[in-house]
Amino acid sequence: MGYAVVIGEALVDLLDGRCDGEAVYRPVIGGAPLNVAVGIARLGASVEFVGSVGDDVLAGRIRDFLADNGVGQRGVLTVPASTALAVTTFAGAEPDFRFYGEPPSYGLLDPDALDPALVGGAAVLYCGSIALLQAPVLAAARRAWRLTAGRRVFDPNVRPRLLPDAAAMGGLRDLVDEFAATADLVKLSAADADLLYPGESLDRVAGRLRALGAGAVVITRGPAGALVAAGSTPVSVPAPAVAAVDATGAGDSVMAALVADLLLAGPPAPDGWPERVGYALRVAGLVCEAPGGAVAMPTRAQVAARFPDPSPGTGGGDQLSPESSA
Repeated sequence: MGYAVVIGEALVDLLDGRCDGEAVYRPVIGGAPLNVAVGIARLGASVEFVGSVGDDVLAGRIRDFLADNGVGQRGVLTVPASTALAVTTFAGAEPDFRFYGEPPSYGLLDPDALDPALVGGAAVLYCGSIALLQAPVLAAARRAWRLTAGRRVFDPNVRPRLLPDAAAMGGLRDLVDEFAATADLVKLSAADADLLYPGESLDRVAGRLRALGAGAVVITRGPAGALVAAGSTPVSVPAPAVAAVDATGAGDSVMAALVADLLLAGPPAPDGWPERVGYALRVAGLVCEAPGGAVAMPTRAQVAARFPDPSPGTGGGDQLSPESSA
């Protein structure tokens, strides 16, 4: 089965809410890669988190949370910095993030801090998200990408508030293309696709990434499900109907489910990806029905209890003609 290595940020989300009529912010352990790592562990696979964390009380809570959820920390580096914060507000269930902390505690992992044996021995390596906007972490991720003998998965997780101008977005687009060219799996959201490749339909974006070299591309579309490009024709996979209260971590849970199944069942044939994605969308649906990101990551038993019959509208897929996913 092996294990996954997840490289990226761990931080604390301050979630906007109300208590007794007063505005409050509720602290929740977060960061997209941390969410992915916790999701992998809760779904029954082995995972190691690799990243830098601060030297304060909040960092201690991050480490405790990882330990409590069965995530390995052999690659976690403590740095002299306060834990980065993401203030999260909502318009309905969709989160909006503002990031605080300079330098960000998650941005201080450099290539020399990597354990070559840990990274090289991983069956799956995940890289992505906002930590790659920090030069040390980007260099570390590139080194890890070269070191690994396992399958490479990538998720850009675009946060436009961290990109000051169009030139920065162009640089991120180049970075996404770089990692996608040698990735076995690329997962991005429809919002990511629109920001990175404005004006292009989703099937064109998926085709572009596959032409670069990506083995499979999954583009999530919220309640509309996901587009899967792995064979000759893109496939649309529907999402289950859920009562969403908080979409924080939903996309991360899709990636977590896909990585966990790569570890537990191996890579699917090209026509097997829609079934894998159908299960991942059920995981994400359950995440959306609870507040918080990492704390909402479910176990397989919880997914089975919530969706006992996955056949109606939650698995399989329909082939798309060109341009039909716009």
